[in-house]
Amino acid sequence: MTDAKIDRDGPLKGKTALVTGASRGIGEAICVRLAMAGARVVASARTAEDGESKLPGTLHATVDRLRTAGADAAFVKADLALAADRERLVSEAEAASGPIDVLVNNAAITYFMPVAVFSEKRFKLMMEVQVYAPFHLAQLVLPGMKERGGGAIVNISSPAGIHPKPPYGGAQGGTVYGMCKAALERFTTGLAAEVQEDGIAVNVVSPGLVDTPGVAVHGLINERTRDRVQPIEYIAEAVYRLAIADPQAMTGQVAYAAPFLAELGITPSALL
Repeated sequence: MTDAKIDRDGPLKGKTALVTGASRGIGEAICVRLAMAGARVVASARTAEDGESKLPGTLHATVDRLRTAGADAAFVKADLALAADRERLVSEAEAASGPIDVLVNNAAITYFMPVAVFSEKRFKLMMEVQVYAPFHLAQLVLPGMKERGGGAIVNISSPAGIHPKPPYGGAQGGTVYGMCKAALERFTTGLAAEVQEDGIAVNVVSPGLVDTPGVAVHGLINERTRDRVQPIEYIAEAVYRLAIADPQAMTGQVAYAAPFLAELGITPSALL
């Protein structure tokens, strides 16, 4: 991996990137990688300070990490299940750091349980945060991107969005999660077709299994799956590459991080 440093004159110099779900894990790593390329980063999540979540990681820690390294960074606490918070998030992010040039929809809330016992409340919450929130945030930033003649939207998905194949059996509880990710991917390709002529790239990064606090909570890494764990640097690098992509050449993609980088001949950068 190449050396980790902040390059204020990098490809994202003068650009503002808004990253959701950025208090820990993949979202934090994406913030770091975009900042390393010169972006002004606005991190968002529900957890701003210690004690607000049972999981490790806060927005304060993410932004401190970036600022200590010399990056321009800020955070806006927001609950993406609430329309008013989504509108406030974009408004405050733009007030703090300028118009949004890169939107990364990474935030998620996930419950794993069989359809037979899945509650309506949890179903609607997952759909709101993982599907409608990215849709709404895109609506909020697209007018500015169109006016400026360009931008990038990167949605974070999962191989769970791929249809299961026979022989069936064994795996239970991921149906709603898969529905959310499949819908997110179809939204991505549809929007890409709509806005390519406006100079806006819209793509998906599908991470696979990554060792993050959220994954640990669900017990998804075990002896059976451990050999499929992917370094977080791969996801951050793939997002960065799509954030700087030419929409005429690279849009509407569902990019599986490691194969995508291998196809481009790119080694992920180490993170600060």
